[in-house]
Amino acid sequence: MPFANFKVPAGTITPEQKQKIVETTTDLYASIYGERARATTVVLVDEVVDGGWGVGGHVLTAAMLNGE
Repeated sequence: MPFANFKVPAGTITPEQKQKIVETTTDLYASIYGERARATTVVLVDEVVDGGWGVGGHVLTAAMLNGE
């Protein structure tokens, strides 16, 4: 069963954008593994709370991502 897990900052994408992630990822797996993979592909979109992740040893916030 193909599986993809996307982590995005909470509140930064719309339900429509989440749907696009799911559809596009499923299409990608089907193009690689064949159509048989479509029905079993799992895509998880996790919204990470503000300040819940970091890069290079620094905690990131939504303000930092928005250039504030």
